[in-house]
Amino acid sequence: MSEGFSNTSGVKHPDPYKEANLDTEVSVQTKLDDLSRFMDASKFCMMTTVNPKTHQLVSRCMALAGQENGGLDLLFHTNTESGKTDDLAADTHINVGFLNNSGEWASISGTTDIITDRDLVKKHYKSHLKAWVGDLGDGVHDGSANDPRIGIIRVKMATAHYAISHKNIASRLTEVAKGVVTGDTAVVNKLREISEEEVSKLRLTH
Repeated sequence: MSEGFSNTSGVKHPDPYKEANLDTEVSVQTKLDDLSRFMDASKFCMMTTVNPKTHQLVSRCMALAGQENGGLDLLFHTNTESGKTDDLAADTHINVGFLNNSGEWASISGTTDIITDRDLVKKHYKSHLKAWVGDLGDGVHDGSANDPRIGIIRVKMATAHYAISHKNIASRLTEVAKGVVTGDTAVVNKLREISEEEVSKLRLTH
């Protein structure tokens, strides 16, 4: 580890929060199962793509439509004529970030496919999608499950990082308040990481 920005050379651990909260005592399958449940409960996320013209990162709020392979692959509806699909056509790398009002979060990095298979679209189609894509009045692009503009962004996980709480709100606030007074690091979350190697092994059994 480099000395970083604050010259922490010789310090026992320059990031005590991570040291205190990192959870390495669970199986890879448990990490995936807990992540999958958290994403399903959170529902909404920010999806970050790369604009091919400016090379800037662009984020948009998206609703999780479904999961495949135990949560290794995430599905999102998209208008195939939208800016995000243009971004992904040029660069398939993506990040999706989930957050709830308790401060629990998840960040999933990976690559994407744009799926237009009607069977998959219909499997996850919801009628409210019509409000987002509209009815163009030509009898084809009508916002229905048969509308060729409606596709699926499949996010294939490469790595994941997330934090879920193992204490209720009152206990977490008490832990933080104690840390303010004593300088002790607050132990409030289970910080977990799923590496590329672990994802590869999980794909063998899912």
